[in-house]
Amino acid sequence: MHAPFLPPDPSGPDLATGGREQHLHLLSEPLSGLRWREPVTVPPTASVREAAQLMQQQGVSSVLVVEQGRLFGLVTDRDLRNRVVAAGLDPSRPVMDIATLAPLTLDERRPAIEALMLMARHNIHHLPLMDGERVTGLVTVRDLTERHSTTAVYLVGEIHKQPDLEGLVRVSRRLPELQRHLAAADASAHATGHLITAVTDAFTSRLIHLAESHLGPPPVDYAWVAAGSQARCEQTAKTDQDNCLVLDDGYDEARHGAYFEAFARFVCDGLAACGYVHCPGEMMAMTPAWRQPLRRWRQYFRTWINEPEPKALMLTCVFFDLRAVHGRTELLDSLRLDMLERTRGNGIFLAYMVGNALAHRPPRGLFGGITPIRSGEHRGAIDLKHTGIVPIVDLARIYALAGALKEVNTQDRLQRAADSGEISADGVRDLRQALEFLAVLRIRHQARQMAQGQAPDNFLVVDSLSHFERNQLKDAFDVVHTLQSVLEQRFQAGRF
Repeated sequence: MHAPFLPPDPSGPDLATGGREQHLHLLSEPLSGLRWREPVTVPPTASVREAAQLMQQQGVSSVLVVEQGRLFGLVTDRDLRNRVVAAGLDPSRPVMDIATLAPLTLDERRPAIEALMLMARHNIHHLPLMDGERVTGLVTVRDLTERHSTTAVYLVGEIHKQPDLEGLVRVSRRLPELQRHLAAADASAHATGHLITAVTDAFTSRLIHLAESHLGPPPVDYAWVAAGSQARCEQTAKTDQDNCLVLDDGYDEARHGAYFEAFARFVCDGLAACGYVHCPGEMMAMTPAWRQPLRRWRQYFRTWINEPEPKALMLTCVFFDLRAVHGRTELLDSLRLDMLERTRGNGIFLAYMVGNALAHRPPRGLFGGITPIRSGEHRGAIDLKHTGIVPIVDLARIYALAGALKEVNTQDRLQRAADSGEISADGVRDLRQALEFLAVLRIRHQARQMAQGQAPDNFLVVDSLSHFERNQLKDAFDVVHTLQSVLEQRFQAGRF
């Protein structure tokens, strides 16, 4: 058994900002604390005019459609503009004709950080609050941004307003500030990863819209797919881009190839201009091999699973973590379902995956101490990513492939792996705590570097840690080593 991991102390002038206490309060405060008035509601039988008049009288930007305490829909001032005025709709029609039905909601007891994550991910500005099935209020982007000005929700909104690449590049310069504020506010690594990835998704989606505006509508359906850390919603400030295109099987290279080549280059080059550098291994949609119809992707995965040679295993570490960002998501859903059916209980393939994963070991010494890099530019440091976080990501991926689990985020995979019996509940708890501790160390390290005007990296000097932090780091590495050993024994016994 291991003691619970604690996040490193973020105190110090390099992380402290004038509003640190305020940020911390917002991120941890229950959403019920942001409710400043009772919800403004109308019944489903009300007309559009009645809803608009009530919004004017109450001075609000939205109204909830509620009957007997149950939420049916949401109407915002944007709905009135776009669905009524612009569309020439008769305002005497029922309000349900323009309402967003079954809107996304959140329990009012959840912390405000979860509202930020949800609103950033879906680019929404109004979020009803619930107590069970009873609606209790509404929180808006304004409620949050007035008390936490540098938020992912605000950046996502700004991204979608930009008319060109130049505007997107300007917005992208605010990203380091977002990570610094999240670090100063003691946001968890799990939340930070989701929020920063939501911003990446927004840049990607906006560039896709600009590409289609420039090139015209696509000749066949497609899914723009994020891979790697973006797919897992685990991005930080130090990242490159990993992506691909899954095209409809109606794709014909002779007729459609030039369009999608220009399309992919526009988006990938745009992401690079916004700070998401081109993948050194060229695992991007602008590379022809990773811009293929669904039938070809199925062949790729069959080959990688049936013939797991070294290059195939390297590719699996990227392309077995996929998430659709834009387009026809069913294309990816179909591909992933087929892939998981092939990996479930596939002992030979999984044994190769285990062998590949065990190449990434924590930097533990002969007697269990921490062994930093001995020479070169990063002497005295440890690589938090490749010798700390990546081994846990690899373990979670193997559990997911062995059990045909659909989850992509590492924390989610670990939790589901425990539910499915792929790993013990104690093992999952320890691994999740170790991952959170290591990821927080990495985020804080990068935040300090950015505050000092340095480029963020993954190399943390061990001597910069307190005695307490070094002990926690050692415990985290011990957890990873132990679970790697368990998986190795399982592989040797052929128990998949």
